[in-house]
Amino acid sequence: MAELEKLRAGCLRLRNRIVDMIHGAGSGHAGGSLSCVEIVWTLYSEVLRFHAAEPGWPDRDRFVLSKGHAAPLLYATLAECGFFEPQLLDSFRHTGSPLQGHPDMRKVPGVEMSAGSLGMGISAGVGMALAARLSNRKFRVYVLVGDGELQEGQNWEALAAANKYRLENFVVIVDANGVQLDGTTEEIMPSGDISAKLRAFGLEARECDGHDCGALLSAFDWATSKPTGPRAIVAATVKGKGVSFMEGDHAWHGRRIGDEEYAIARRELAGAAQ
Repeated sequence: MAELEKLRAGCLRLRNRIVDMIHGAGSGHAGGSLSCVEIVWTLYSEVLRFHAAEPGWPDRDRFVLSKGHAAPLLYATLAECGFFEPQLLDSFRHTGSPLQGHPDMRKVPGVEMSAGSLGMGISAGVGMALAARLSNRKFRVYVLVGDGELQEGQNWEALAAANKYRLENFVVIVDANGVQLDGTTEEIMPSGDISAKLRAFGLEARECDGHDCGALLSAFDWATSKPTGPRAIVAATVKGKGVSFMEGDHAWHGRRIGDEEYAIARRELAGAAQ
């Protein structure tokens, strides 16, 4: 119970930082960053092997943020883990800052893949997982994708390759919040049964509540327990989770947070801590 409370407290810190960063920058993607806070923080806190002081450690586990517009969450997490000083977060999206609107692996320690165009993270992750096998290293690769992003065909080609090579060190996590830039996924391009699709491509798949740290810990334990090939976790989430007026609203995919909205969001997040 103490472990879960600690995880929840970390998630709340990250939500506050995300809201601070996007308000300070006058732009950014709040909805998709807030939806996967528990997923990313549980991974970094309890699952991934890494050394913040040595970002290039060869045996580190790799985390690929394929939905690169959730960069505020990734930056806040990396700062929390000690990859760079938290004060740098104040420069998010400012001219000359390494913390660009989408992550750049050449500028930010801890970023494994530069992202922006959607649909490429699984392909990159498959390559990393194959590289581990070829170099006899034991690291695992975790790729976080959005459900809207799965409309990109390249994902499915890459998943077919993951199955062909039986990449037991490869895990895909789907942030299934049901909302994308212009509306719900059902309105834009129905997702159908994502788990069934993943299984049809040869992956073992498991569903969980993407805002329940305990359920996520269990899912990650399953994903890494004697796999014989690639595995997938479909995490049900809410876009904009934690800020009432953002939750489930596609308008908050990439909208600026004004002063009044910021004050409301901070009050709600402060209330969540009580």
